Amino acid sequence: MKFIQSLIPYIIIIVVVVFIRTFIVTPIKVDGNSMHPTLEGDEIMLLNKLGHIDRFDIVVAKIEEKDNNFIKRVIALPGETIEIKDNKIYINGEILDEDFGYGITYNIDAITLGSDEYFLLGDNRIISLDSRSFGPISKKEILGTTDFVMFPFSKIGKVK
Repeated sequence: MKFIQSLIPYIIIIVVVVFIRTFIVTPIKVDGNSMHPTLEGDEIMLLNKLGHIDRFDIVVAKIEEKDNNFIKRVIALPGETIEIKDNKIYINGEILDEDFGYGITYNIDAITLGSDEYFLLGDNRIISLDSRSFGPISKKEILGTTDFVMFPFSKIGKVK
């Protein structure tokens, strides 16, 4: 009986850790260079599974047809109309003031997002596979937001 009682604190710790990783926050690895120069491949970040999604947030999405997760930046929000022409992004007809994008962003015709859709772009617009290729994504495909690098230790901290 004493042995079982001595295990109770360890069981509680394991349950709490599993709960936190499942529902609140978990580490995630950056794969590739589509978010360069903001993020580099192999960085480890914290994925926040709770909270609101805003424009310019960095999110992790699980696209239904794809086998892996994507780390991208939210550019357009539900109900907005996005258009890209002459390397400028327009949201509801107004030029979007953003300085995250690197490289040429090819033209796309105006798209009006549904009530639960988001338009995502990688910061490295030249090589990023993003909503320009696979279209808007739904809220249910977004696993969470991320803005904190844990590794490498030389880059630990919040990202822009």
